[in-house]
Amino acid sequence: MRTTVNHTPRPSTPVRRLLLAASAGAVLLLAGCASDKPAQNTTFDFGPAANPVQSARAPIAAVVVGEVTGSAALDSERMYYRLNYSDPLQARAYANSRWSATPLQMVTQRLKSRIAQSGAKVLSVSDASDGVPILRLEIDDFSHHFESQTSSHGQLVLRASLFQGHKLIDQKTFDRKTPATSADAGGGARALAGATDTVASDVIAWLAALPLKKE
Repeated sequence: MRTTVNHTPRPSTPVRRLLLAASAGAVLLLAGCASDKPAQNTTFDFGPAANPVQSARAPIAAVVVGEVTGSAALDSERMYYRLNYSDPLQARAYANSRWSATPLQMVTQRLKSRIAQSGAKVLSVSDASDGVPILRLEIDDFSHHFESQTSSHGQLVLRASLFQGHKLIDQKTFDRKTPATSADAGGGARALAGATDTVASDVIAWLAALPLKKE
């Protein structure tokens, strides 16, 4: 008795290659759908400026406030931190957190706002006139520092120079640290905002004590 075996015809080699490629593509598509979406960036700024304590008189009648300068790292929206307890020489950037503007821009705007709130007239470089003092500012440090895995602070080191009539009146470096309430980018942002406000108050007090010519 003869047994008949039915054989399913195999697809040709080109067809098999096409089927394998389609299967691989489907697997990759499913893997892409199942994988986690990339984390979105969180953006921080200094928040609204608190109402300052009004002094009896303005620390200075008018002042030209130049744009704050600093290293190239401060001219980007990246948020930097340092692990002082293990590697203080390396500045690291938070992966998914950014400033809404560069630190140079944010510190410039906050200092201008604070000085204006103190009663002084804040002028730009293009509006400067003879005899009006010129305030130049430079940042040496603006970062989130960790003393340990759970303890950290935001630090701003800013050098201020006041000129009048092409003459240097005085120069001073301000160094302020504000404890962070949490060991993350949000805690660092709040701490750096606080340090910036404190430095702004220090700069205003310094301006008020300087001997300036009235022209």
